Amino acid sequence: KLTADFAEWDVSGSSLLFFAPYQPFMLQSSEDLHGIALHFHSDFFCIHQHQKEVACNGVLFNNVYQAPVLPVSPAEMDGFQEWVEQMKPEIQQTALAQHELLVSYLKIFLIRATRLKHAQQQSELQETTDRRKYEVAQELKEAIETHYRVMHSTSDYADLLRVSSKVLARITKTCFNKTITALISERIVIEAKRELYMTSKTVKEIAYLLGFEDEFYFSRFFKNNADVSPQVFRETVGFARAEPVRGSAPNHLEVPD
Repeated sequence: KLTADFAEWDVSGSSLLFFAPYQPFMLQSSEDLHGIALHFHSDFFCIHQHQKEVACNGVLFNNVYQAPVLPVSPAEMDGFQEWVEQMKPEIQQTALAQHELLVSYLKIFLIRATRLKHAQQQSELQETTDRRKYEVAQELKEAIETHYRVMHSTSDYADLLRVSSKVLARITKTCFNKTITALISERIVIEAKRELYMTSKTVKEIAYLLGFEDEFYFSRFFKNNADVSPQVFRETVGFARAEPVRGSAPNHLEVPD
């Protein structure tokens, strides 16, 4: 059982699990779990900056609409493990172009995973039986992506999509396994993290950009959802931080057998 953010998912067989910096998660199992944890700091490889090349942001990482789980076949897992085995000796010894080679391996790993995720999404779409329910879920997803900076309540989106709040809540739970509030909050936090990482804007400026008039309310909101304050996030992860990194806040990939 995987618990991540505001939802739970069942995980079985070979799977890849993807987590962003400071994204809380917990794995529970009646049996021992075996796997590989692959951590990389955004200073080493930034998924935001390499989005055009790899396209994993919003698909593997920072995807509030789907589970951070990618089931893979044993044969596919063998392929991923081969790339991990290629990385190990490079990590253990310093050699010419070490960083470039490791980034190349990591890119291939993420591109292959992104392709699999896209293929599974298309398969799930074709298997959807309740077309109207799926259509409303997609409309909600698009509405949040368009309006999350200014619309923060369930009723706002229910009015926009012309459905009742109760109906929309049921559809959201069925399709995304989360509440509408959770989807909106996570989307806001993802954008806040991007602004904290990529820009030198003040917390007050970012709060205003995301529809918060009160900087301190925004800071509390961010900490409640990200487990750290905006300033701590910037100091440990942010590209535009003013101080040296005081601790590692890596992207996190678990690969259970």
